[in-house]
Amino acid sequence: MYCEIKEKERSGIINPMYNCQPAGAQFAGIGVKDCIPLVHGSQGCTMFVRLLFAQHFKENFDIASTSVHEESAVFGAVNRIEVGVDVLVQRYPHLRIIPIITTCSTETIGDDVEGTITKINLSLKAKYPGRKVFLIPVHTPSYSGSHVSGYNAAVQAFISNLAKKGEPNGKLNIFTGWVNPGDVIEIKHYLREMGVDATVFMDTENFDSPIMPDKSITTFGNTTVEDFIDSANALGSIALCRYEGGSAADFLKEKFDVPSIVGPTPIGLKNTDIFLKNISKLTGKAIPESLIRERGKAIDAMADLTHMFFADKRVAIYGNPDLAIGLAEFCLEVEMKPVLLLLGDDNPTYRKDPRIAELKEKVDFDMEVVLNADLWELERRLRDKEIELDLVMGHSKGRFVAIDYNIPMVRVGFPTFDRAGLYRHPVIGYNGAIWLAETIANTLFADMENKHNKEWILNVW
Repeated sequence: MYCEIKEKERSGIINPMYNCQPAGAQFAGIGVKDCIPLVHGSQGCTMFVRLLFAQHFKENFDIASTSVHEESAVFGAVNRIEVGVDVLVQRYPHLRIIPIITTCSTETIGDDVEGTITKINLSLKAKYPGRKVFLIPVHTPSYSGSHVSGYNAAVQAFISNLAKKGEPNGKLNIFTGWVNPGDVIEIKHYLREMGVDATVFMDTENFDSPIMPDKSITTFGNTTVEDFIDSANALGSIALCRYEGGSAADFLKEKFDVPSIVGPTPIGLKNTDIFLKNISKLTGKAIPESLIRERGKAIDAMADLTHMFFADKRVAIYGNPDLAIGLAEFCLEVEMKPVLLLLGDDNPTYRKDPRIAELKEKVDFDMEVVLNADLWELERRLRDKEIELDLVMGHSKGRFVAIDYNIPMVRVGFPTFDRAGLYRHPVIGYNGAIWLAETIANTLFADMENKHNKEWILNVW
């Protein structure tokens, strides 16, 4: 029995499971209030990413493009940045911050984004006296990394360009990583229960936006410019995801001596326990009885299902690395076997991740962790009968593999567009553990009924 960590053996990609770096930077940008990201590249670099966000959240988000074409790609396109910023500032009087997100084409031609920002700042000062608009350079060449590293780069760019040392604010910095509105609500619930004043980066709660009586829709991020500036004065930082915001927490520690704790992602009982203990450690606040009771409910929900329905079920998991590893750890808590874990970009540090090292020590079954993977890594193993699965867990892009091989699937991660409202449900925390356990169970129950596989058990359990 072993856990093998290996690279995809092919040089090409078949059915990619990750998106490009600029997509991640754009997701970070829309989590900021009074912000419109300006993507410095072709129009498609914006259009298709906006489509993904709209599919997932069923909402529209403002993202601008410099619309680089052939001439600009040959002779340089910095003038497109100047025009784009000027149009945005004129058109949106509330706009306070614009991340300028590069793409593969503009990184390749070598556009001087920082120098252009210096030039634009001078013109903005003369043209709009008394108005301050922050321009943040975000370098995300899409020929390396993925949306995961792009999100991480953008969060660090916001922090490194804006954070400023001042008086201690008594707050905690929480870097959520790429999570859903339901997860952000869960985090805020824990903070309220513990009486902790905190700033959430990036606060996407309002992505689950209401339609109000005046017919207005409030789909925007809640993290403000002042939040970034004041991040240097916090009690400490907790990054829920090592690869999505962890470097921003590390930057604040190195530059401003703000204590930081990176991970683990609070999926499942053990990791949520650690998260709450970390909050208590940094703030001195006790974990209240109300959260202990929530923990007990999660244990009860998991115990109701684990031994009878989950034990020894073989699972394949793919998605963002922190999510996928957290789901694998959750599977072990409920006696399932995550036999295949697919991580889909070229980050060399995954091999050294302590959570993967712990998986290697703990598993008592054959398990593969494939790096730089695509969804063909899953499909080929099923086609060649190298692997037998009882469940697939991942985002909607892998659904055809599950359909073709008649394997039940739990949708989790980004993007999930073929099921309604999943972004409202937390995956993290004790309530997330309940949702995961019950969703997995109901998915397996439906499969038992459809295949007439011991469905009589459902009458007696």
